[in-house]
Amino acid sequence: MRSCCVTGPSALRVFAGLLVAAAVCPAQDYVDQVVERARKEFEVPGIAVAIVKDGNVVLAKGYGVRKLGEPAPVTAHSLFRIASNTKAFTAAALAMLVDEGKLRWDDAAIQHLPGFQMYDPYVTRELTVRDLLVHRSGLGLGAGDLMFFPPSDLSREEIIRRLRFVKPATSFRSRYAYDNLLYLVAGQLIPAVTGKSWDSFVKERIFIPLGMTSTNASTQALKAAGDVAIPHSKAGGKLEPLPHEDVDNNAPAGAINSCVADLAKWVTVQLNRGDMGSSRLFSEAQSKEMWSAQTIIPIGASAALAALRPNFSAYGLGWFLSDYRGKKIVSHTGGLSGYVSRVTMVPDLKLGIVVLTNQEADGAFQAVTYTILDRYLGAPETDWVAPFLAQANMGEAGAEETVKQAASKRNATSRPSLPLAGYAGRYRDAWYGDVAIEQHGGKLTISFTHTRQLTGDLEHWQYDTFVARWRDRTLAADAYVTFSLKPDGSIDEVKMASVSPLTDFSFDFQDLLLRPIAADAPPR
Repeated sequence: MRSCCVTGPSALRVFAGLLVAAAVCPAQDYVDQVVERARKEFEVPGIAVAIVKDGNVVLAKGYGVRKLGEPAPVTAHSLFRIASNTKAFTAAALAMLVDEGKLRWDDAAIQHLPGFQMYDPYVTRELTVRDLLVHRSGLGLGAGDLMFFPPSDLSREEIIRRLRFVKPATSFRSRYAYDNLLYLVAGQLIPAVTGKSWDSFVKERIFIPLGMTSTNASTQALKAAGDVAIPHSKAGGKLEPLPHEDVDNNAPAGAINSCVADLAKWVTVQLNRGDMGSSRLFSEAQSKEMWSAQTIIPIGASAALAALRPNFSAYGLGWFLSDYRGKKIVSHTGGLSGYVSRVTMVPDLKLGIVVLTNQEADGAFQAVTYTILDRYLGAPETDWVAPFLAQANMGEAGAEETVKQAASKRNATSRPSLPLAGYAGRYRDAWYGDVAIEQHGGKLTISFTHTRQLTGDLEHWQYDTFVARWRDRTLAADAYVTFSLKPDGSIDEVKMASVSPLTDFSFDFQDLLLRPIAADAPPR
């Protein structure tokens, strides 16, 4: 079957008019107002917004600054990390290969990756290409994410090899649980069937044909770019800029860096069902497949945002699917340290919305998105900043209360069973590898050997439980560390758990089972 992708100038001309439209179209006042209010209330230095309607770029604009305390403005071409919005690109890449007959959605993954293994041999045998993309493998929420987040020194190949040691949380295909690592496996299908890396494929077959000239998929390219929105996060209640973290070892799940000018082109071809004008990126049949429900998602409840409760919620191939005010919504969000974003489409209206931010405040991009949706849906004007702010405040208050309640039940007079030196040593988890606990000056420290940022001090909490206080306070991920002893008083195993319920799910400390190993054992 012939390729559906054209990389020549004919494809680029399709989008030339879109760039002109973006350049001459004045900013929408209502968008300006909600963005500036959201920036203020959620303390977001910079936001970029794009709106696509009926094939035209209605708006592509930056607001605020790239870096707190510096004057350089966010523009329509400012690069942001789009994180898990990358997943739709990986799904589209595979859809193109399905169009070309190089794989099928229901091929067994091991048909193309013979060395791939999951924990359960049955799952290894039955897991399909489709299963890699739809969050129903049986893995728990964010299982194994500590192998790449915070940034680690493990390669893509090594992460996939270690995935076989991650125990499932549920039975195969029984329920939804968002994961990242199977998108890495999905990305590795590309070199398996084409001989090209995921990185080269998405650049040559997606970015270039669509004229996404600013977009890239590596940390090095991001650092080399001139117009970049710097990530920000709070530490001790104070907003501060962060360094760019390297997540290239799980690139197919979240490493693309892009801008609203480029993402307007991506949204346009999505709304056109793969049609670029004189050629196609992917077929209409594959567009339908990606936008069809694959895994049902339980519908949660929020007192502050009851009006947004959908009638259905599902995951397609690289996209979340739901409804809003009677219309089908195709969307995805993304989050990495210092960045959160959302891409939203209403296929019936040929409407696309992109909101990128350089601060970890989900409420900002949500308030902007729903304000724009309401305008195009002809809905009554609603203040979305207030309820999303209320939701955020409720979450913070609830987390503080949980931490406070735990502290009130703590036996502060208890003492460790062993002298501190008795807890020091090397520990190993089957999938993560080694963690070092050392004694220095009468205190214990903990270090994840593959993850430089996960270095902290162990403070005694009660009995044989300590709290790991990470030295990088922007992580906001302090964790309980509990030692279990054998009858002879030696350490049997160590388990961890997040202190705050607001800890990002990718800090999957609860999935670790650390056991002592000999000091001279080869590192792993």
